[in-house]
Amino acid sequence: MGQDAGVNTSPRPGRDVPTLVSRAREGDPRSVARLISLVENGDPKLPEVAAALAPYSGRAQVVGLTGSPGVGKSTTTNELVRALRKAGVRVGVLAVDPSSPFTGGAILGDRIRMQDHTTDPGVYIRSMSSRGHLGGLAAATPQAVRVLEGAGCDVVLVETVGVGQAEVEIASLADTTLVLLAPGMGDAIQAVKAGILEIADVFVVNKADRPGADATYRDIQGMLSLGERGPGDWRPQVVRAVAVKGEGVDDVVDAIGKHRAWLESSDRLRDRREARAAAEVEAIALGTLRARLGSLREGTALSDLAARVAAGELDPYAAADDLIRGL
Repeated sequence: MGQDAGVNTSPRPGRDVPTLVSRAREGDPRSVARLISLVENGDPKLPEVAAALAPYSGRAQVVGLTGSPGVGKSTTTNELVRALRKAGVRVGVLAVDPSSPFTGGAILGDRIRMQDHTTDPGVYIRSMSSRGHLGGLAAATPQAVRVLEGAGCDVVLVETVGVGQAEVEIASLADTTLVLLAPGMGDAIQAVKAGILEIADVFVVNKADRPGADATYRDIQGMLSLGERGPGDWRPQVVRAVAVKGEGVDDVVDAIGKHRAWLESSDRLRDRREARAAAEVEAIALGTLRARLGSLREGTALSDLAARVAAGELDPYAAADDLIRGL
């Protein structure tokens, strides 16, 4: 498939959704790019896109990568793509970049770091702007994952923004969540503060050739030993790697494979995906309600209720009930 910025001589795809989905299924990168753009922009055709992609959902393994800035998420993602492609796996990458609070744009540096795979038709890389969405992801990420599943990707790697302690949203999207740590960055303490111990399926101690790597490894193992797990529960793997040299990447892939096998054998994969679908449906429903509430601002219902609350004639909960009934 290649990157959406790659050179392609095929005709520019239009906005006909069945045609776009058909071309995306054939591996046309421009059609994949157009579908993801429709998703990102909240296009009116989005329900039609979702309906067309529904039969292809749930076929890809979704792997999330998160961690503090500077731990090497993009480098690790790049090397994971390389290792997976050697195994003949088709890979999609969604790299979420922080957006500017002024322009709304993003640096999109991850695609620059992954130029090695630009011409590979078995790889599709897309950078997405977070557009102010908290939790390390973009609001459109779940639907973008569905586009890549529909395009035939076997594995979808989702790399979060990496902004600190708000990175736990990836756990609700991914089948397997990788948390990257690096020695000398206080990551062990951050893991406790951010609740990372609860969301990590695999810990990757990256830059393991640096001083302090062994201490970081021991700290994480020690914290894991304090956690409560029932019989048959998954114990997160802790893997050392030096991604910039390609060292330990095969161990990371192996750990991902072990977690996938556990998910399938324990029926947890179905549970995770049903929980993901529930969160997705809830988010869409809430978005629709917010849009309807926003339209009320153009009328008098909200302003009339607000005036009564401000005057002490009505409490805000009763006013909210009245507003919801009006919807």
